[in-house]
Amino acid sequence: MAGSIYVALSGMRTRMAQLDRVASDIANEGTAGYKGERAGSQAVDRPSFGSFLNAAVDNVSGAPSVDFRAGVTLPTGRDLDVAVDGKGFFVVQTPTGPRYTRNGSFTRSSDGTLVTADNMPVLGQNGPIKVSGGTVTVQQDGTIIVDRVAAGKLQVVDFPDYAGLAREEAGRFRAPADATPMPSTASVRGGALEQSNVSVSQRMASLIEVSRSFEALQRGITLMSNDIDARAISELGRR
Repeated sequence: MAGSIYVALSGMRTRMAQLDRVASDIANEGTAGYKGERAGSQAVDRPSFGSFLNAAVDNVSGAPSVDFRAGVTLPTGRDLDVAVDGKGFFVVQTPTGPRYTRNGSFTRSSDGTLVTADNMPVLGQNGPIKVSGGTVTVQQDGTIIVDRVAAGKLQVVDFPDYAGLAREEAGRFRAPADATPMPSTASVRGGALEQSNVSVSQRMASLIEVSRSFEALQRGITLMSNDIDARAISELGRR
């Protein structure tokens, strides 16, 4: 296969990864606390091709880059909606360990534990927080008040470097094993949610751009393949 076809093929593969990321961002535009993501790519030297695809390609998909910029915070009027006003994450207890999220759309479980939408306990300074029935208010320092009695204080942490945070399901992130979370200096807003930081107009423009680029590469492969076939037929016909 001609080297130029390999170049076009590698470009198509990376653009497929970009299309997946753009589509995911658009789908999560309405998800509280969601952070947009960009698909990365990396160049591959010709001698290294076999270790990636057992074929000669010029680049492969690289590690994605998450945009951790804060989204707009809007009031909801719901007492268990909470937003981090500044840098930091809520801490969630999962079966595989603590996870970190900006999505503060919480609720009560059947036993009164404060949980996420998928029923994972939200951690306070002293473990999961129990929120009994009654009027709930959340103070700026994360203290949850139920009928004028403190029920617990939300644990809000931050990291000096976000590069190692890995995205998981439900808008949560996993920290590296050697990362130590530190207390966040951000304040907490009750009755409000941070919106997704995805700009639909920008992502739609990216979707169109990447789609057109993919289609151009696809047409290029078709033209190059037809050219090779035509030359082969022409040369063989002369023999």
